[in-house]
Amino acid sequence: MSRDNGATARQVGAIVIDALLEASIVGSFTRVGIVSRRRLFGWSALPRLDDRVIIVTGASSGIGRAMAIELGRLGADLYLVGRDQVRLQQTVEAARTSGAVGRIEVAQVNVVDVKAVEEFAARVLTSEKRLDALIHNAGALFDHYETHDGVELTVATHVLAPFRLSALLSPLLRQSGRSVIVTVSSGGMYTQRFELEHLEMRPEEYRGVTAYARAKRAQVVLAQQWSRRWSLDGVASYSMHPGWVDTPGLSKSLPSVARLGPLLRTPLEGADTALWLASDGPRRDGTATGDPRTLSGFWFDRARRGEYYVPGTRRSRAQRERDERALWEWCRDRSGFDANGE
Repeated sequence: MSRDNGATARQVGAIVIDALLEASIVGSFTRVGIVSRRRLFGWSALPRLDDRVIIVTGASSGIGRAMAIELGRLGADLYLVGRDQVRLQQTVEAARTSGAVGRIEVAQVNVVDVKAVEEFAARVLTSEKRLDALIHNAGALFDHYETHDGVELTVATHVLAPFRLSALLSPLLRQSGRSVIVTVSSGGMYTQRFELEHLEMRPEEYRGVTAYARAKRAQVVLAQQWSRRWSLDGVASYSMHPGWVDTPGLSKSLPSVARLGPLLRTPLEGADTALWLASDGPRRDGTATGDPRTLSGFWFDRARRGEYYVPGTRRSRAQRERDERALWEWCRDRSGFDANGE
């Protein structure tokens, strides 16, 4: 067998193993998946990010904290957004200890607080000439039905808040020439079909896990629409899921999965794909090109994945495009922002 044929056989073998892992769910979402894929595909190290300006929401704990520390180690200039000032400062200290050399600024902001978000966005727009990456990571699973400004809190946090912040920062993202929006969704979104009329659950039917999964599905729809509208300005918009990660949120919301213990991913492993996307991995590695259709998609373990697994959740291409437009209009009406920059 020639060297080229041998390499081709290895590539085919890696693709087959990856597909088997994906089909197994447990093998894919746990540490088994990321460890195997790193070896199978020979992932490259993340590049230096000196002078890149990156915003991370939900940066005070869990996956967001791991992202912030690693981005700092790679030299990025960071804005870290979170609700807890003490934990944000602890994240900064951890990033400095890891070798961070860039600027790190913190913003104590609840992402559903419109005034606080507007003030934060104005601060960034005034201070920066570019914004290389915006990572929407803030989120929570709420056990009980609540509303904020008349919107169910899960939807307000995971859908309206990212829409609003992206709208406010869109001039900077679009004038940067080559920027990235990364939305941290969840594998739980696979269980839910997108139906705008059922996005907000009623108080009498509310289940936190279901509300969370529906909102995470909506995030994928919204991320696709950002790419559709802004990719010609060089803005890539990717959604991803981190797998099953050992965090307090997982223990609280999915105790059965939390019992997997050492098989769970570390926060940094859960953050890996988001970090790769934020560092422009698809364009840098040749997965994405200048074609706007390649600057989007749902990603997991550094590969673009299907958006549908569970029967009954699938939408046709025409339906997906209608869903995107409908959700965009809904967000615009509910938030009061025109996120098209017009």
